[in-house]
Amino acid sequence: MTAEITSSVRAYKGYTTLSRVTVEIDGTELCHEVEDHGDAVAVLPYDLHRGVGMLVRVPRVPVLTRTGEALLLEAPAGLVEAGEDAEVGARREALEETGLRLQTLEFVGRLWSSPGISTERVSLYLAPYGAADRVDAGGGLASEGERLAPVEIDLWQLWKMLTNGEISDMKTYCLVTALVRRHAYLFEKPE
Repeated sequence: MTAEITSSVRAYKGYTTLSRVTVEIDGTELCHEVEDHGDAVAVLPYDLHRGVGMLVRVPRVPVLTRTGEALLLEAPAGLVEAGEDAEVGARREALEETGLRLQTLEFVGRLWSSPGISTERVSLYLAPYGAADRVDAGGGLASEGERLAPVEIDLWQLWKMLTNGEISDMKTYCLVTALVRRHAYLFEKPE
């Protein structure tokens, strides 16, 4: 199969860029809309000693538009800034959103978030932390209109939430699943 972009016209530029892209695939010309806002990162901090993970409760307007409910429980995440690599971005987002200064990052993967429409790839990380790593309250950046609530959750409860369908954010779902595969003993319910 051969594919080649024959034209691209920007339709909108703001937080995101929307373009109408014409491609030729095996001799057939097709038009697609493409959304581009850059690459992103997501990190799931977890405390080995206390058996908890750190997530954030985030109001999401697209979710509100679709379901009437705004809040999602998510792993800390955000866009990679210009000149920043993914690891630096993951540490910055974790600090802004949860108040955790993360030392070690465990790379999980770099995945397309919605390849049918978006150019975004999300670099996923797990990150152990301890009490000494909590250096701020978190909550996001007021200058960016963020209103996040950091939430520590027992890992066995987080796994139960995932298996019950209560975790609906895809990056968080992937990260919890990766943590279970790498550290299954953390998810055992205490007696």
